[in-house]
Amino acid sequence: MDVEKTTKTFTKKKSSCHSNKIITCVFLLLLIPILVHLQASPFYFFSSPTATSRAFFNKWKGIALDASAGPSIPKNSDGLISKLRESVTFLPLKDLRFAETAMEGNTWFMSSLNDTHEANEAEYLYFPSQMSKGRLLCIKGRHATDGTKNSYALVWPEALPDSAMLMKGLTFVSDTFYDYVNLWHGLTGMAPFVGWSMKNKCLNPTRWVLFHWGELRSKMGSWLQHLMQANFGDVKIEGFGGDGPYCFEKAVVMRHNEGSMGKERKLQVFDLLRCNARRFCGISPEGKGQETNERGEPIIRLTLLMRTGSRSFKNASAVTDIFARECAKVEGCTFKVAQSENLSFCDQVRVMTYTDVVASPHGAQLTNMLFMDRNSSVMEFFPKGWLELAGVGQYAHHWMADQSGMNHREWARIVLDQVRISKMQIATRSPTNKPQPNSIACKC
Repeated sequence: MDVEKTTKTFTKKKSSCHSNKIITCVFLLLLIPILVHLQASPFYFFSSPTATSRAFFNKWKGIALDASAGPSIPKNSDGLISKLRESVTFLPLKDLRFAETAMEGNTWFMSSLNDTHEANEAEYLYFPSQMSKGRLLCIKGRHATDGTKNSYALVWPEALPDSAMLMKGLTFVSDTFYDYVNLWHGLTGMAPFVGWSMKNKCLNPTRWVLFHWGELRSKMGSWLQHLMQANFGDVKIEGFGGDGPYCFEKAVVMRHNEGSMGKERKLQVFDLLRCNARRFCGISPEGKGQETNERGEPIIRLTLLMRTGSRSFKNASAVTDIFARECAKVEGCTFKVAQSENLSFCDQVRVMTYTDVVASPHGAQLTNMLFMDRNSSVMEFFPKGWLELAGVGQYAHHWMADQSGMNHREWARIVLDQVRISKMQIATRSPTNKPQPNSIACKC
């Protein structure tokens, strides 16, 4: 009887163990297609936070790795990660469904992803984050003429695609509707990254990845690259050595230029860029604005900033004579003519640092107003017949003057008189009463 009982007990335990194995295997088999289905979509929605989502994945990965009841369990774990890797879906960077509305609320760049919106800040995407459920951004392709041939995907860091290269550090990814060569276009594309950095402990990127309509760009214009170098240090623009995929340990994506960035943040960004550019070029404006001539009159510096091309002055000599005469009528006024194309980046910073009033034809060279002190004055002139065809472009430097703390003015004599009165009023105050914004701007 005892032997019979022992045999029955042993048979029962063996059967129970066998049943547990079967249940475990069936559960894992059911789990695999569920996770594969989730990973197949580049952007799926859960209400749980990133930590919970990642914990779920790691928990079941741990079960598969730690279970030692049978030789098939570790193999299933490798298979699960392999399935996740194989199920990564790359989508076109440029979504042609939004080709007609790319500047009207929709974006064709990474169109399946929704921006993060914060008060006073430009819209952005950050990876890995709660929005991406802890997944990394990967980009494949390096086409420079067709953005639909470049693609992106979100992947778990434990299941990077085969042959993927992990790019360590922080990557700034930009897509602009314009370009990175024109001064004004480039600045409006880069300003959001400066604002994001200011809000995030002044983080600097390890590299930049630049797109225009989803098409890869391998360089910035010289002016823009020097400005970014002054603010962030060395600028490495990633050209990708092959088609990839390339996955980024951390990435910030901007795709709306200044977008919804508020005026307060724009003023802070331009103050920082101005200060860092001056420091980069070894320019110390200490005491600037308090200079007087031999008769004790405040010095007013008027600069005529010339350009070449269709929007240049037809008779530059006549224009120069007009401004020289107007300047001579105002006590303390000094006059300078500068040709923007002949100036290096630091020469442009220096000329504009020591300018109170700049007069110039409409054009990208007016972006250099960035380097003038706040409350300086800008006079912009349009070629005959061009204003009627300019569209909203005619307001570009009005907007920039407002966003950088400048005054967009009209006629020289009135402007010079206004600047003279303003400087005399400032001279009567104690300089310690209200520090200039430039004295505290370089906080990064």
